[in-house]
Order: sequence, then C-alpha cells, then structure tokens
Amino acid sequence: MKFSATDRQKTLYINGLSGSKPLIPIDANKLRETAKERLSTEAYTYIAGGAGREDTMTANRQGFNQWQIVPRVLNDVSERNTSLNLFGQSLNSPFLLAPIGVLEMAHRNADRAVAQAAKNTATPMIFSNQASISMESCARILEESPHWFQLYWSQSDELVKSLVKRAEGCGCTAIVVTLDTTLLGWRSRDLDLAYLPFLEGKGIAQYTSDPVFMQMLEEKDDTAAKQTSRNINPTSLAALVGLAWRFPGSFLGNLSSGTPLKAVRKFVNIYSRPSITWENLAFLRQHTSLPIILKGILHPDDALKALQYGADGIIVSNHGGRQVDGAISAIAALPDVVKAINRKIPVLMDSGIRGGADAFKALALGATAVCIGRPYVYALAIAGSEGIEELINNYKADFELTMALTGCKSLEEINKNCLT
Repeated sequence: MKFSATDRQKTLYINGLSGSKPLIPIDANKLRETAKERLSTEAYTYIAGGAGREDTMTANRQGFNQWQIVPRVLNDVSERNTSLNLFGQSLNSPFLLAPIGVLEMAHRNADRAVAQAAKNTATPMIFSNQASISMESCARILEESPHWFQLYWSQSDELVKSLVKRAEGCGCTAIVVTLDTTLLGWRSRDLDLAYLPFLEGKGIAQYTSDPVFMQMLEEKDDTAAKQTSRNINPTSLAALVGLAWRFPGSFLGNLSSGTPLKAVRKFVNIYSRPSITWENLAFLRQHTSLPIILKGILHPDDALKALQYGADGIIVSNHGGRQVDGAISAIAALPDVVKAINRKIPVLMDSGIRGGADAFKALALGATAVCIGRPYVYALAIAGSEGIEELINNYKADFELTMALTGCKSLEEINKNCLT
C-alpha cells in the first residue's frame, strides 16, 4: 500500500479522538528528552554526546537555519511522488537509517528492532560495523528490503576482506566506508564518566561473529593487554561478569576461557587504522563488486578525490558532531561538494536531520537522499521497533507535506530555487 502523508496525519488525529497519543513525541527536542528518561546516564551520554564543547553539533542544527524554504502556490500537488532510484534500487522515499553502533544500550532488541522497522517501512538500513547484533541476524529479518554495510577499516586487511564478503553474503547492496573515525574523537561527556561501551564488550557483535577475528584471538598481543588492563575491584569484576554473559557461548565457559576479555582487547587494538589513505581504496575494490560509498566527506577537493579513486557515491557527514569540535556543519559543506561532484555520482547527507523540512532543504541543495541518525535511536529507546517505524513514517509525512506545500510534486522538482 502506497504511503500517504495525509493519511498518516489523519490517523494521528483520529486516534486522538479515542484517547490514543503517538507512541513517540513528534517534536525532536521532546523526543530526545523522553528518551533520556528511559536511558541510563552512560547510554544517553554516549548517544547524545559529541566532540569537545559540541560546537559542531550546534553548527549542524544552525546550518539548517541559514536556509529558508520559499513556498510556491497554485501548483497541482494532488498527486505526489517521493520515490527515487539509488544504486539500482527503487526506494519509496529519500530516507535511510544511518549506521549507529551499540544499540543494545538503547533497547534489548537493538539492531533487530531497527531491521524490523526498516523492513516494515521499506527504508534502507545501513548495518553498523559496531553493531550489537550480527549482520546475518539482521539480514534474515530484512530479507529483500534494502540494506548496506558500514565498514570501519581495521588494522587487519584479512578482517576487512572477511567483513566485506560477509556483507555480500547476507545481501548487502553497498559498502559504506566511514572515513572520519580513524581515531576516536575527544568526547567530553564520555570522558567525564570515564565510560566506553566497547570495553564492556558492547557493540562488537560483527567481530565476535567473524571467523577471521576469532582466529586472531589466538595471537599473543601484549600491547592490547596493557591497554585494557584494569584494577581488580567490585566494579571491574561486575564488568567482567557482564562481559561473560553477553559474549557468545556459555557463561561459565566464557569465564573460564577468558575469551571475552581477549576479544575486547583485540578489538581495541585493531578496530581502526589511522594510516589509511586514498590508495587503500584499490584494495577494497579488488575484493568487492558492490558500490563503494565514502562517508565523512566535507571538502570539495576530497569529493573530487573520491571521484578520482573510483567511489560510487559519497555521504557528506561530520559524524553527527562526534569527531571534530568546531567543524563545518554538514549542510554548509553540502553545496560545494555537490558542485564538485557535478551529478557524476550520488551525494547523500547526514548529521543534523531532525525532520522532513531538513530533508527537503538537503535535497534542494543537491543531496540525493539523507540519513536519519540519533532520532531513531531515541525512538528505539522509547518504544522499540514500533517507535522507529513511527518516527520514519512521521519523517516521511513531514517531508511529503513540505514538498507539496512548497509546490513540488516530485523529488525532481526540488532544487535550490526552493530556498533562499
């Protein structure tokens, strides 16, 4: 059944007559604050926080305010079409679900809940490299619904190859290489709590389900052991017990073998590679025929290099303000990147999308599609898979109504003339 923005709006109002309120708040700020009440301090801090003073997060939102929509009237918008074709797949809207790790902090069903919502709304899901559930488990839920895989380039090329082959094997139709996390940003909120979820074994399911990674645990690694050594006290013992429970296999077996702790140590030591350069992309191309999308492009010269080195698409993103404090906003970077690309490959955008009007502005500035980030995690924390499904439908309705009320009946009619 074709999605209708007006039907979505009517449903919310009609349900209100019987006393039924929306599962999740419509307002973005209320959504975040409601989720905060459901999350632990550590979880909310990790999800909501950014780098340094969080000036980049502020810039992401302020950047949208620099552009105003200019509605045009007396256009026939009784029939509207929000569909597009992206990398050979037909999509019903310009929204995708960005890769977000450690979703077990928000809900016990974690990535499975996201996959179910993505399937129910036919919204592409980008599997996180730092997922709480393996890509294979999520792919079984999604079936033919579009899904991509986000790759963090590990210190091990063998592991990179293995992850990519697994992504191909479970039906992923693109590889998204995240470029802006070769080192972990200075995240003040997390540092104040001295908390990193990976050290508890959270968010490493793509690794513990990977045969190459598990084989690597047999290698001796004194450096990794030193980096993750901790004082023995009730807090650290509780963390070890929790790690043994979460790790695949039996609890007692995990405790006696020490494998979970080895896995955490190995992950910390190899998860990212600061030495990666443009030349490394040739290695990836040798090992996959899937479209390669580069995520984290903010400079037009890097966009041109992406073309030069054979990228099939790019995502303009500053990682939601989590990596570099004081960086340019994604929406401010978008026009110059789009100009440099000159329609040769698709340009997507994330970082700061908080509703349909934001998506409309991004498309008017040249984006092909946009990725939703933190808001769907807040929806997950509040109401699980149903919360995410409701959020997606709200964004789709908001976007379609914004498009129509601006005088556009299809994505092709959205351009920079719609903005001032």
